[in-house]
Amino acid sequence: MASLPDLCEQYFGARNFYDVLKISKTANDKQGQSTCIFLSTVKKAYHKLSLLVHPDRVEESIKTEATEKFKVLGRIHSILSDSEKRKIYDESGQYDEESEEVVMRNWADYWRSLFKAITVEDINNYEKNYKGSETEIKDLKRAYMDSKGDMDYILEAVPFTNCDEEPRLHDIIQNLIKNGDVPEYKAFTNENTKKKQRRKRKVRYLVQLLLNLLLK
Repeated sequence: MASLPDLCEQYFGARNFYDVLKISKTANDKQGQSTCIFLSTVKKAYHKLSLLVHPDRVEESIKTEATEKFKVLGRIHSILSDSEKRKIYDESGQYDEESEEVVMRNWADYWRSLFKAITVEDINNYEKNYKGSETEIKDLKRAYMDSKGDMDYILEAVPFTNCDEEPRLHDIIQNLIKNGDVPEYKAFTNENTKKKQRRKRKVRYLVQLLLNLLLK
C-alpha cells in the first residue's frame, strides 16, 4: 500500500501535508496563532480543495481519481486537526494514522460531519464570489509560478476555469507581470498558436463527448 506522502505526491504534486492544503506551516499555532485560528485555517483549506474532488460532485469519467484525492485530503485533515498527531508530524515528519480503521474510514461521512450539506446553489455562489477575488488571484499566481507560465497547467490547477475564462485570466497575469508581482515566463508570453488550438480542440472534444453521453 502506498504511503500517504506518496499518494500526496501522486495526486497533488507535493509530499508535505501543508503544501497539499496550500497553507503555510507558519500558520501552525506554535507560531503564535491560537489553536482555534489554526484549526479554522486547516478546515477552510480542506473544505476548499475537497469541494473540487468530492465524489458526488464530479463527472463520472474522473470519479475514481477524484475519490482517491478526496480520501487523501481527509486523511491529511484528520492529522493536522489533531494536536498530538500534528505535533508528531511537525517534529519528525511521521504520522500515526496508518491503522486499517483509519485507511478504510468512510471519508464522505467524515466530510459530512464537518460541513453542512452543499447544494448546487452553494457551489454556484462560491464560484461567483471566488472569481475576481484575492483568493483566485493568489491561486492563479501560485499556478503560474509552479508551472512557469504553462497555461494548460494553470487552467487545470485554478478552480472554476476553462478556455472561456482564458482571456480574463490572461489579463490578470499580464497585470501581475506588469506590476512586478511575478516574473515573465516565455511559456506564457510566447505561447505558440498550435498549443492554444490543441487546448481548444480538447475542450470541444470533451464537451461533445459529454453531450453524446447525455443524449444516449
